[in-house]
Amino acid sequence: MEWMPALLFLSVVIVLMMGYPVAFTLGGVALIFAGIGTATGTFDPLLGAMPERVTGIMMNQTLLAVPLFVFMGVILEKSKLAEELLDTMAKLFGSLRGGMGFSVILVGMLLAASTGIVGATVVTMGLLSLPVMLKRGYQPEIACGIICSSGTLGQIIPPSIILVLLGDQLSSAYQQAQLNQGIFSPEQVSVGDLFTGAIIPGLLLVFLYLLYLALVAWLNPKAMPAIKLAEHEKADMGSILRALLPPLLLILAVLGSILSGLATPTEAASVGAVGAMLLALINRKLSMNTLTDSMRETVRVSSMVFMILIGASLFSLVFRGFHGDDQIHQLLTSLPGGKWTAILIVMLVMFLLGFVLDFIEITFVVVPIVAPILLTMDINPIWLGIMIAINLQTSFLTPPFGFALFYLRGVAPQSVATRQIYKGVIPFIIIQLIALIILSVWPELVTWLPDRLG
Repeated sequence: MEWMPALLFLSVVIVLMMGYPVAFTLGGVALIFAGIGTATGTFDPLLGAMPERVTGIMMNQTLLAVPLFVFMGVILEKSKLAEELLDTMAKLFGSLRGGMGFSVILVGMLLAASTGIVGATVVTMGLLSLPVMLKRGYQPEIACGIICSSGTLGQIIPPSIILVLLGDQLSSAYQQAQLNQGIFSPEQVSVGDLFTGAIIPGLLLVFLYLLYLALVAWLNPKAMPAIKLAEHEKADMGSILRALLPPLLLILAVLGSILSGLATPTEAASVGAVGAMLLALINRKLSMNTLTDSMRETVRVSSMVFMILIGASLFSLVFRGFHGDDQIHQLLTSLPGGKWTAILIVMLVMFLLGFVLDFIEITFVVVPIVAPILLTMDINPIWLGIMIAINLQTSFLTPPFGFALFYLRGVAPQSVATRQIYKGVIPFIIIQLIALIILSVWPELVTWLPDRLG
């Protein structure tokens, strides 16, 4: 019966690929296997801990940030912040060769730091910028690659929902790893630590994207032509400030309060939610219908996240009941090459799972199983969290199942072929892998800022 943990995991993946809801698949398949294990006497009865786990999830102060950040992102999306930003940036950089591409990357960075919602950013940028870029003579492959990659920056640039979820899971995993090592006064790792650690890697990715676009514009001018702007179309300082100041102030309020220690991520999320409503009010986009729709969307997304977390908790208990965690521990610790081989194997598995599972499922299902084992190998939890986040961001871009590709395909004109979208993201996937290698060689790029501010 030592194959039961592997069969359990494989069964969940197969059922998910058949299109069944994630939360009920995780819980339902786990309960079926628990019944089989109980009948055959091969299952340790751990399900009695489930009520406490559900109570812990619903009482978790860190996870309160999820609905608040979702609400902030939805309000900002409906306040048309992206349209004004993109219009201003296009006027500012459009006269440069490749300027429109630079504008989309920079707007994607600002939206990532404002909303943290990948799907909304890719769809918004696809609707707003793709037709304009194609009309201005940009190669479809380049334009699609720029939009998909800029949209996924919300995975790594804080305040990111994935960093909130990862921070909660890594906090528990780090405490468990220290207790397993006999450390009974464990150190803490928080969502704020992950936010701080993600700032330099996020900016590094943006820099690498812009560097690649500059090289393409220089070597192949026809792929990214400059746009001739009339004098009245050029951006003046007033329009630049009107477009940039609101999101920058919101980013400063949210991230600044966390980095300075004035607020927890949950408190900062509430500041962001209020700030987003104020921006929408100033832009005259905050009506009762907008507020109602935003709240409904927030409840829908938050309910999905928490239901998946409850289903993943049940899956985790059953997996441990079959001693699956012991088998993985034995596998990872017996690999030649020590911790680096273990990290490489885990990252590869997460990358492949990213083709078929959403980042929420991977965070709730895989991280609780492998993170406590990796963290006993003298691995920095903040560095591990950022590496996982960038890895999942890469899987968002990778053909044929990358979620960002699906989002863009849904809004792209019929003249843009799917193969052009796939081809366009390949250079950005390579850039992501280069970033992972850089962070592996110089982990201080992740740990330096948290150490300084800690």
